[in-house]
Amino acid sequence: MTNFVINAGRKTGKLILLLAVLSLLSACASTVSRQKNGDPPVVLSKVSQELPEEQLLDVWIELFDPGVLPTKKKDALGLSKDIREAEARYIPIHLRGVVEKTGYWGAVRVVPRNTEGSDVLVRGLIVSSDGSELELKVSAEDASGRVWFRKTYKGEVDPQIYEHLTQNMDSFQAVYRLIANDLAKYRNTLSDQERVAISQYADVRFAADMAPEAFDGHLQQDDKGMYTLNRLPAENDPAFQRVGVVRERDFMLIDTLNGQFDNYYLEMGVPYMEWRKARSQEAASLREIKKKANIRKFLGAAAILGAIAIEATGSYNTRMSTGTLRDVMVIGGAVAIKQGMDINAQSPIHKAAIEELGDSFSNEAQPMVVEVDGEVHKLTGSAEVQYQQWRALLREIYASETGLSVAESNVDG
Repeated sequence: MTNFVINAGRKTGKLILLLAVLSLLSACASTVSRQKNGDPPVVLSKVSQELPEEQLLDVWIELFDPGVLPTKKKDALGLSKDIREAEARYIPIHLRGVVEKTGYWGAVRVVPRNTEGSDVLVRGLIVSSDGSELELKVSAEDASGRVWFRKTYKGEVDPQIYEHLTQNMDSFQAVYRLIANDLAKYRNTLSDQERVAISQYADVRFAADMAPEAFDGHLQQDDKGMYTLNRLPAENDPAFQRVGVVRERDFMLIDTLNGQFDNYYLEMGVPYMEWRKARSQEAASLREIKKKANIRKFLGAAAILGAIAIEATGSYNTRMSTGTLRDVMVIGGAVAIKQGMDINAQSPIHKAAIEELGDSFSNEAQPMVVEVDGEVHKLTGSAEVQYQQWRALLREIYASETGLSVAESNVDG
């Protein structure tokens, strides 16, 4: 047996009304779960009693897709690719902890993208994340290819929330609970037989991934991504038994990865919370400054226009009697506009503060490393590639121990 080491988103009036109705209908038909300030708290759904082991499905949560940053600079203040990449790891790790607390599941793990072998697979895309708003697109499907749900989850919070967070809590905890509750809700619609079948699909799919020539015939996939299990391997099939041993090794690496993810999560927690807190406060201050500046400039312009109107439309006596007033209005209006411009001049200061916070966080969110077979790897954007290399190595181990050929693969990537 080969030895290995693992460390580690009139006509005019009628049109507006029509658009409003269409928008309302669209919102009603959409699959968006939104949690805003002032909404009732989301209660996490939990089991009332411990479930038998055979009813427990394992859940794998893929590292999230970091998505695309806003193209307009004013919308991307303080956001960066580095931060998004860090969030793409942090969010699924925190979600894992919330899902575990429901008690409905077996092992809940965070895995690199495109990892084969889970009972239930959760995928996510970060649409927006700026400290005051979080929007995620999340899907869940089981090993048979059946999609449980595809939904968009949105959360909005006030900067003040960051003053009251307790340990292991997130400012968007409600979003995580909504996702976990949807998973539990769908799971509870399944029969015991369906849950057993899902685990069987997962086992055979892993076997087919390890040794396609030996197990591909057991499965068939249609153009919609649904699998049909043609037959199960015999319980005493030595090749399938060996797959079970290899799978345990795979679990070992995934658990090692999750240990590293946990360390990363703990190290990232404080700077990430502080970055989101500061960015949301700075963004709120920036919005308030722009609002005050616009009001000052509007009032100033209105005063000047009022003075001009008196001059243009008033009688000779009116103009003579209001001369001083008009002068005051013009001067006052000009002062108000100047004040508005001065207030606006503060905007770059806050913009710079946001960007500096973003840069600071990017520097603190260093890549995670994992040691496999004595070799240290950085788990950054290439974590998926590294895990593919590990799977390729497992295939070679399987082939050497069973004498069965496997699809040619390049262990070195």
